[in-house]
Amino acid sequence: MLELYLDTDDIEQVKRFTRCLPIKGVTTNPSILAKSAQGLTHTLSQLNTLIGAEARFHVQVVSQTVDEMVNEARQLAALPYDIVVKIPATEIGLAAIKQLKAEKIRILATAIYSVQQGFLAALCGADYLAPYVNRIEAMGSDGVKVVADIQHLLTQYQLSSKLLPASFKNTQQVLEVLKLGVGAITLPVDVTAQLFLHPAVQPAVNQFSQDWHSVFGDKLSFES
Repeated sequence: MLELYLDTDDIEQVKRFTRCLPIKGVTTNPSILAKSAQGLTHTLSQLNTLIGAEARFHVQVVSQTVDEMVNEARQLAALPYDIVVKIPATEIGLAAIKQLKAEKIRILATAIYSVQQGFLAALCGADYLAPYVNRIEAMGSDGVKVVADIQHLLTQYQLSSKLLPASFKNTQQVLEVLKLGVGAITLPVDVTAQLFLHPAVQPAVNQFSQDWHSVFGDKLSFES
């Protein structure tokens, strides 16, 4: 089953969408946390209470060296939550990923802009791969094709990594990625909201209501 994440630490928005969608958890990054200035400890505590005990959180290291990344990842994995540690798919990051996978710590390889990056991270044992769809497209390449090519290589070489595409600007990008059969996806709240929108929906609902009330007044369906 698809794992659906929200790419935010906005408590009110998470509350909004967990009411109507099967949200698996939340993905964060240093920029998201810095923007809200809430801090990881406060954020995870609130989100875990809101989403529930089965919630999974993807949390990124901020360290810069292999040894520091490994130590930080160990500390994150030791937190009392279902944590997947995010590590950039750089040369240094891949070295950290190899070491951490030997310790059976769950990893998401992030900041993936190319097929080769994703493939190498999968070879190093990353549990999740996060290609940045819209950021790739903003640089003039085809973000959906990058996801498709990584998915093909995962299948071709029977690698267990799960794609978790990120960075979306519109719902069409989301739909094109979902058609590829990815195992997970993380969406910003504005794009999540767009998934519900269609100009014909509300007029149709309004017409149903008008037709009903013209005949049955304020009665509910089971009272008619």
